[in-house]
Amino acid sequence: MEMHETFLTLGALFLLGLLADQIGRRTRLPRVTLLLICGVAIGASGLNLLPLETDYWYAFLTTTALTMVAFLLGNSLSLKNLRTHGTTIMAISLSVVIVTIVVVGFGLWAVGVDLGLALLLGAVATATDPAATQDVIRQAKAKGGFTKSLTGIVAIDDAWGVLAFAFVLILAGMLNGAQTQGALLYAMWEILGAVALGVAIGLPAAYLTGRLAKGEPLQTEALGIVFLCAGLALWLEVSFLIAGMTTGAMIVNFARHHSRAFHEIEHIQWPFMILFFILAGASLDLGALVQVGWIGLGYVVLRIASRIIGAWLGSVIGKAPRVERPWFGVALLSQAGVAVGIALIAAEEFPQYADTILAVTIGTTVIFELIGPSGTLLALRKTASTRK
Repeated sequence: MEMHETFLTLGALFLLGLLADQIGRRTRLPRVTLLLICGVAIGASGLNLLPLETDYWYAFLTTTALTMVAFLLGNSLSLKNLRTHGTTIMAISLSVVIVTIVVVGFGLWAVGVDLGLALLLGAVATATDPAATQDVIRQAKAKGGFTKSLTGIVAIDDAWGVLAFAFVLILAGMLNGAQTQGALLYAMWEILGAVALGVAIGLPAAYLTGRLAKGEPLQTEALGIVFLCAGLALWLEVSFLIAGMTTGAMIVNFARHHSRAFHEIEHIQWPFMILFFILAGASLDLGALVQVGWIGLGYVVLRIASRIIGAWLGSVIGKAPRVERPWFGVALLSQAGVAVGIALIAAEEFPQYADTILAVTIGTTVIFELIGPSGTLLALRKTASTRK
């Protein structure tokens, strides 16, 4: 791409993002959904206006934006928040993952899908989209106990999902006579290695940041931490989401001389998010919707049911206020990059299921990315007057 084309493309994308943001403010529609729709409109499934080179931007923007999101989600894992909402967070996050695998997996098996394939799709269904959820919370300016619990759930549920996927991968391998014991070790490394990396970066950052400007971390400090965390996570092949979340949790719990690191990330995050969501929309293949068929329809219905049932059950166990219990699952419908990543691994391990797994995951991601943010916004409005 010529340099002038790069600048013209970036300028047009930022202005398109501004337009979507303003429409969202005036219509109260989730701006994530609007940005995704804009991306679909200008992407390969729409007018095909984007240069091919923008495909290379997407991997960088995905890692950057999601590491920032994870870093901010780490803020919800402060000891103060965990003491107040920790039981609810743990109960709902674990319940949602377990119930999703059981309901989606065995539900698809009951209607004729091969058990190994059904369980793999159940594991894919556990993943959520933290970026979309976090942005809806920010757009709605939501506060209070429900919001704090929700951000904590989103921060930790993908870690449970990755671990559960490893066990499902082994079980599906046993059903098909394959040897996939290494999947569990890989998942443990991806999770525990990411936690160790987050601690290694977060602890010194908690002490060192905010020293140059009298307790106010600089944007350059915040950017340095995010890019260092993302780069090392990719190099070590661990989860940059979990590494970023752990780094944020370390800073919020151990930095005694400041509390502004998260504000600095918030100030610079939105331009990255605009590009990320538009290009995510552009990468969605609407043609995949045609391929998913009745398996995809069953997946969508069962995943929605499992999120609502699992979150309700977890909120009962976690003793969340009764008025909030029906809404946690509604707020956790978004599905994006983590699900696609899990699906790619499953497709590689089980090539006989590859076409179905990828078609269902990509096709239903289009649906959940469009309806998920609206569900989150609805849940936040319905619980706006509950606990603080």
